[in-house]
Amino acid sequence: MRILDKYIIKEMLGPFVFGVAAFASIFIGTNVLVKLTKYITQYNAQVLTVVKLFIYSLPSIIVLTFPMAMLLASLLAFGRLSSSSEITAMKSSGQSFARLAVPVLIAAFFVSFAAVVFNEALVPSANTAYNNIVHYEVEKNTGPKIQEHIIIKDIKQGELERITYAQNFIEETSTMNKVAVQQYADSRLVRVENAEKAVWQNNQWMMVEGTITEFSAEGRVERTLKFTEQVLPIEKNPVSISREQKDAEDMSIQELRQHIAVLKQEYVATSEYEVELYQRLAIPLASFVFAMIGTPLGLSSPRSSSSIGLGLSIIIIFIYYIILTIATALGKGGAIDPFLAAWMPNIIGILAGIYLVSKSSR
Repeated sequence: MRILDKYIIKEMLGPFVFGVAAFASIFIGTNVLVKLTKYITQYNAQVLTVVKLFIYSLPSIIVLTFPMAMLLASLLAFGRLSSSSEITAMKSSGQSFARLAVPVLIAAFFVSFAAVVFNEALVPSANTAYNNIVHYEVEKNTGPKIQEHIIIKDIKQGELERITYAQNFIEETSTMNKVAVQQYADSRLVRVENAEKAVWQNNQWMMVEGTITEFSAEGRVERTLKFTEQVLPIEKNPVSISREQKDAEDMSIQELRQHIAVLKQEYVATSEYEVELYQRLAIPLASFVFAMIGTPLGLSSPRSSSSIGLGLSIIIIFIYYIILTIATALGKGGAIDPFLAAWMPNIIGILAGIYLVSKSSR
């Protein structure tokens, strides 16, 4: 990496850190603190509980600020370099705008990569912990009264042994309806059990009115049996099942993929989960998109102050998230393809960035 590249990246570092802190403060002030105040006033939440909720809310906020901070950093860094005529000096020495933008894009790539890792390693577990505290410690609930599309995976010695799917789970009656059980051996599907329902009684799950289908090594149906009652060999009780179910935003990428695969086998719509899966990569990579937009805009406003740069960043971010919200709603509703829904804001941003970069390169 050349001295010039290091100089430009160093110029961006301060605004980037400031951007993370500033945008995180906005999210905390307008969202997190409002919720925490509600838990204190309405549910008499303890101080330690509130502190834990605050900490667990931070990962999902911080990962959202990375693209925003990258936009602000590129705007302010190139705005300052332009206002002090350093960009003019760099260009007079034979450096094109495209070459000057390279260190920004390199920095954006590493920020995007860090955001993807952060989003996968910390955010799902933090979200799950946050929701569990709210449900079971603050609101004193045992969980939602009815949960849709229950999936239970039994893994032994690293091998998938059984997947149990239920169309819904009713907590009050400890009943799972429309149950399908897939039994595996050596990673091969060997048996499928379907039942109208499964009821928790005598400390075990009992399936009622169903069929058993067994498969050969070649995947052909060997025989089909009917049953009136059949024990469902899962060790989890109703409380465990209720607590282990996750919303889409609380799942890891691997969990989302497995969830989607099971739902598709049961012919259940998966748009909501697919949009969430594709956004796990699309939203962190917005750092790269915002860098493409912020760098040429910083040059176009050489006299802009930090406050103007911050204001311009907020406007661009606002437009981006309006598009993201609309596209997400359309994708989860099945109106457009989930992949397109997740990537539409980035695609529009890349096109805008290409236009601005080409304009600044003239």
